[in-house]
Amino acid sequence: MSGSSSRLVLAVPSKGRLQENAAAFFARAGLELTQGRGARDYRGALIGAPGVEVAFLSASEIAAQLASGAAHLGVTGEDLIRESLPDADARLELLTPLGFGHANVVVAVPEAWIDVRGMADLEDVAAAYRARRGARMRVATKYVNLTRAFFARAGVADYRIVESLGATEGAPAAGGAELIVDITTTGATLKANALKVLEDGVILRSEANLVASLTAEWGPAQREAARAVLARIAAEEEARKSRELRAFLPRPPADLAAEAEARFGARAPFGPPADGRVALVCPAGQAAALADWLIGLGAADVAVSALAYLFRAESGLYARLAARLPQE
Repeated sequence: MSGSSSRLVLAVPSKGRLQENAAAFFARAGLELTQGRGARDYRGALIGAPGVEVAFLSASEIAAQLASGAAHLGVTGEDLIRESLPDADARLELLTPLGFGHANVVVAVPEAWIDVRGMADLEDVAAAYRARRGARMRVATKYVNLTRAFFARAGVADYRIVESLGATEGAPAAGGAELIVDITTTGATLKANALKVLEDGVILRSEANLVASLTAEWGPAQREAARAVLARIAAEEEARKSRELRAFLPRPPADLAAEAEARFGARAPFGPPADGRVALVCPAGQAAALADWLIGLGAADVAVSALAYLFRAESGLYARLAARLPQE
């Protein structure tokens, strides 16, 4: 991949559940991921966005491509971003969490350590281990950078990292380490290996994110492609969280729109009531309360509808990206 092309490069997971979920995410916005010559082709397109080239990569490769600027946008886990890039916030913009790929990076110790509940206890264990054995307590992990930063913040210094190449959760039972830092979704694998998560041992609550590279080449064509894609994603996201209410009020109050906004966070996208016809859009959770209020004002019926898309003149997602990019 090269930033010299005028096309925007979108990197997505190449296989498994992450690819399926990424495809479903874009499909909700009316955008279809396709692979050129089938599942073995690592290049594709985003149907509905002609200026976009899709690269199918592993999740860890996506983080690297975004960091180098070879990809403009990508779908990958926050854990991989934070682990591989200590300066991630300077080089990337995490635009929006995607609601899948949930997992926590945690500190887990043997259940037999009944007196060890938090990171403060761990420092005491480390000191005792050093005094008894003349060596530092071992922590098995693939998350070297996240571990070092978290342990430093917690004041735990007397340990050494054993980089894990296999099943990290098995290291304590096999004698390869005293405790671990690993990723977990349900905790079942940790429990099966007689491990427990420290009460304050959650390093990162991770999920898949749509991430933008700030080091990629953002020419006019790439910016326009990003604007179009992000506008559709934001419109679907906004619609999913909103409801439209329509009613007829014989005598609508002059300040109806302002009061609906103050009480229910509603907007009147089509302007003030015309001939008694009211159209409001509000957060989904406020729809019932807003309907009751309109009935109290004289409406005989209130129709509440889900929306497919809710486009705004300025997409919040693209505005976030544009604010981080150099001025054209």
